[in-house]
Amino acid sequence: MAEVTLDLRGQPKAEAYAELEQHVEAVLEGIHDDVAAMATMSCLLHHAFGHLWTGFYRVVEPGKLLRVGPYQGTLGCLEIPFGKGVCGTAAAEGRTVVVEDVHTFPGHITCDGRSASEIVVPVFGPQRELIAVLDIDSEHKATFDDLDRRALEKLMGWFSRRG
Repeated sequence: MAEVTLDLRGQPKAEAYAELEQHVEAVLEGIHDDVAAMATMSCLLHHAFGHLWTGFYRVVEPGKLLRVGPYQGTLGCLEIPFGKGVCGTAAAEGRTVVVEDVHTFPGHITCDGRSASEIVVPVFGPQRELIAVLDIDSEHKATFDDLDRRALEKLMGWFSRRG
């Protein structure tokens, strides 16, 4: 299959995510490499929706430390401790965190001053171990909602099904 990035802006969000999910599954068919999948998903999500920053922070010390992984966008923070900022909170609590206005989130870590809203989704491996978090930043407030949460959690299910 010829890998193509989709621009899904302007489509109804539910339809866009459904199309993106099919595309991701097709592109990653036969792939069992987490880093390759993270790089591919970062690219496809970033270009589909035109986000400010889209990428993964990988667990390098379980329960303690995240390190930047594949991403699209400006320079990201290199390391984030569990419990710090939106990414660290999602990792520590093992749940998706949606922030309408990052400036109101206690302890928000500013990697790019243009960031206004954020969603961070935990990524679990086949044994339900936390392997990473997906972090998406927007330069607009209140970009992400429950539809984004559900769709992105479903998309991140690829990692628990791999191998």
